[in-house]
Amino acid sequence: ARMRVAVVGAGVSGLTATKCCLDEGLEPTCFERSEDIGGLWRYTEHIEASRPSIYASVISNSSKEMSAFSDFPYPEDFPVFLPHAKLLDYLRRYASHFGVTEHIKLGTTVVSIRKRPDFATTGQWDVVTEADGKHTSHVFDAVMVCTGNFSEPTIPLHSFPGIKRFKGQYFHSRQYKRPDVFKGKRVLVVGMGNSGVDIAVEASHVATKVTVSTSRGAWVLGRVFEHGYPWDVVFNTRLMSLIRNNLPGPLARALIDYTVNKRFNHENYGLQPEKRYFLPVLNDDLPSYILTGRITIKPGVKEFKDNSVVFHNCPEEEPIDIVVFCTGYDVSFPFLEEEIVKVENKHASLYKYVFPAHLQKPTLAVLGLIRPLGGIMPVIEMQARWATRVFKGRRANMSSPWKTDVFFSDSLRFGLSFDEVLKTEWLAYLDMLASFIGAKPSVPRLLLRDPQLAFTVFFGPCTPYQYRLEGPGRWEGARQAIRTQWDRLLKPTKTRVPTSTSSPY
Repeated sequence: ARMRVAVVGAGVSGLTATKCCLDEGLEPTCFERSEDIGGLWRYTEHIEASRPSIYASVISNSSKEMSAFSDFPYPEDFPVFLPHAKLLDYLRRYASHFGVTEHIKLGTTVVSIRKRPDFATTGQWDVVTEADGKHTSHVFDAVMVCTGNFSEPTIPLHSFPGIKRFKGQYFHSRQYKRPDVFKGKRVLVVGMGNSGVDIAVEASHVATKVTVSTSRGAWVLGRVFEHGYPWDVVFNTRLMSLIRNNLPGPLARALIDYTVNKRFNHENYGLQPEKRYFLPVLNDDLPSYILTGRITIKPGVKEFKDNSVVFHNCPEEEPIDIVVFCTGYDVSFPFLEEEIVKVENKHASLYKYVFPAHLQKPTLAVLGLIRPLGGIMPVIEMQARWATRVFKGRRANMSSPWKTDVFFSDSLRFGLSFDEVLKTEWLAYLDMLASFIGAKPSVPRLLLRDPQLAFTVFFGPCTPYQYRLEGPGRWEGARQAIRTQWDRLLKPTKTRVPTSTSSPY
């Protein structure tokens, strides 16, 4: 009998998890509580409980070639960075192309997932789902948790003295849809992640005044990078990754400092981060909006008054009408028992960010709980490729006692929180998982066989197709996809080819 796998959620992670199950000959059932697929990327005007919510103008942070699934390039006419509607369109095409759709049960909520009594020998799970008020019990051989981490907003109100007496309006960024709420208002944005910066920039078009409060600062990268290329195409190459990972610490930091400050000096803009290793924010407008006075950067909030706010180290009060808390999200798995995935400090302790390390049988995987500096889709897909092969019992290169793991002990020894370890190295993480399943491309082998391809793989952007050149899941189209990656990147922007005849206009 084929192994039955429960997939929880039908967003980016759930779709690729289901597809990888099919690739490995497993039998997936994907449960999605809402009425449609797409997860985070399915924009709705109204906010649905326990479903992620995005604002109208959301655009992907990584470029299309760097954030494609590895055997399914984006259509060439899609823009380089994708508005949510285009990304959802891509996910629908992916699901239908690989026959994922017929394995999804919509309008079905996973209520609980519990180990079966004989778990120690079988590794099986009791799964209870609910649809139309009816509960159903199932037995599954394995479970893939694909619920993401953008559903439970965090507003740590206790860290904001006086918020209770504040007479203006305040809400979490999850409630935000479009900027008209800010018309003629004095706006305070608390927090400087991607949403915070995006919302501040949008608000500044209609608001009287926009202030961003950040206690820790942030590196800001533009989507438009050197010579106008997308940032990740320049940043995430094998050559660059090799340099970053092999330089001695101080040099590596100097290189990062140099790279992020090349466009504008963060210190002059009051943005210099307190710690070096924060995930950069991606926004092309912020520096020029600070220069033109549309946005002011302030330190952390000390306290709120009736109609104003006081910042740390700033004596004067700032009058405010509306506050947006861009304070992130909590990770939670309401359907799992506490001891299965321990969440501390907004982080789940998972072996290689996928498997709960203390389970006797590796039959539960959590996908997508990682924030690398690079496209999330290839990462989640790689996690799913690895997890499905572990389920099948091909524990390729898995160090056997789960708990001993150099990676974890090292990162803890250097006092990096889980939060920071992998935020930086997207490529190293992809390579590590790929090597577990034998899909990591070998540049020396390629040099002998196909020197031109080897050069593109090493010096060019590390597009996900590289992980389909060899090993299980090898895809015939991978080489061609790599050779044509620049055509797909340039097609949507090179829409006017200058003619040689000179004209006055």
